Amino acid sequence: MVKVVSVAVCVLFLAGCSPNTESLQRHTADATAAAKRDADAIARGVAEGLARKGPLDINEASATELQRLPGVTPEVAGKIVENRPYASTRDLVRKRVLSSAEFDRVKGQILVK
Repeated sequence: MVKVVSVAVCVLFLAGCSPNTESLQRHTADATAAAKRDADAIARGVAEGLARKGPLDINEASATELQRLPGVTPEVAGKIVENRPYASTRDLVRKRVLSSAEFDRVKGQILVK
């Protein structure tokens, strides 16, 4: 967004127009706020990733731990626990606990020991 504002200022300058400083200030403030939100989200994601101890064993993980997986609601976590044991992670789809799309979102973060 900052690059877009910079490009807009350059275009106005080259066109011989003087930029409206209030508009420029507003756009700069908006871009700064968006960058801050993005940075906060990235920082939270990094912290969450570092807190993870690796893939979850779906035969051992608690419902609360399972809810940390992308898209796993309390109801889905309960279904995972209820349908144990699993011989492989793919059993989540075979037992109709997760759809193929849901499984694809979590498959890199789960395992069966």
